[in-house]
Amino acid sequence: MSASVLPGSGLKAALADGRFAVTAELGPPRGADADALARKAAHLRGWVDAVNVTDNQGARVRMSSLGAAVLAQREGLSPVMQLTCRDRNRMALQADLLAAGALGIPHVLLLTGDHPRVGDHPEAKPVFDLDGVQLTWLARTLRDDGVLMSGAKLTANPKWMIGTVENPFAPPLSLRAERLAKKVAAGAEFVQTQYVFDIGVFAQWMAYLCDMGVTQRCAVLAGVGPIQSLRMLEFLRSEVPGVNVPSEVEDRLRSVPGDRVGEEGMRLCAETIEQLTEIPGVAGVHVMAFGFERGVPEILERAGLAPRGNENVLTVTEGR
Repeated sequence: MSASVLPGSGLKAALADGRFAVTAELGPPRGADADALARKAAHLRGWVDAVNVTDNQGARVRMSSLGAAVLAQREGLSPVMQLTCRDRNRMALQADLLAAGALGIPHVLLLTGDHPRVGDHPEAKPVFDLDGVQLTWLARTLRDDGVLMSGAKLTANPKWMIGTVENPFAPPLSLRAERLAKKVAAGAEFVQTQYVFDIGVFAQWMAYLCDMGVTQRCAVLAGVGPIQSLRMLEFLRSEVPGVNVPSEVEDRLRSVPGDRVGEEGMRLCAETIEQLTEIPGVAGVHVMAFGFERGVPEILERAGLAPRGNENVLTVTEGR
């Protein structure tokens, strides 16, 4: 049975209220199966402010992000529709953004996208007519100026909030901070980061952002997620660009029996969230628990974050 999104809910509302925001990943199914998405949504509903609906993540074909975002809304979740430049030219990008606006999608997250050669259709022709920064600028122009790239006027402007992504761990840190500042200048209002396992390095990056005034204009949502197995640990270390897993984290996970790695990974994730709430400028977290949506509520509860809508939910203190 479908639910409805509560008035005043969603990422935009949480940030406006000064609450520590929580978003989570909701990957569309590899098939025309609305029930599969509904089952995932049931685990997240009531615990997160919004869900990221990915766009052929990893260059692997799934249900479209626009269609899945609409289904997520039907399940009572506030979607963040991802849109990549990989598969669309500027005409198709504008068309999808306008459709999202007409369908009431409240947030869009815009990125360049992985090259097709890393996915399940390596022979596909990449588009990349625009890059992520240009797409961010385009989205802001559509929303705020009501003008297409062609110069034609819109009959009605979309109203979504604009997001982007960034990797805090690729050196030099100051350059990554400057890169995010460019995206914010283009129109980004929130950013979700790569996995944070190294709190010290991430805190340094946040200090750069605070000094540049970026956190005053853009909400930073730190990426977190539970490492469920040693196999996943190896995958993150060797296959996912930009993920920095410190030796102490690896040693901790390898020190427990194999059947306890998942539990230790959940405990580590909850502790990381607790530490992130203390870093100036951090506005929330983005939980990436692919295929493990059922574990998200327990992680958040362990971290001291109450269900959404609860009056006791953690509030961002002044200076963050």
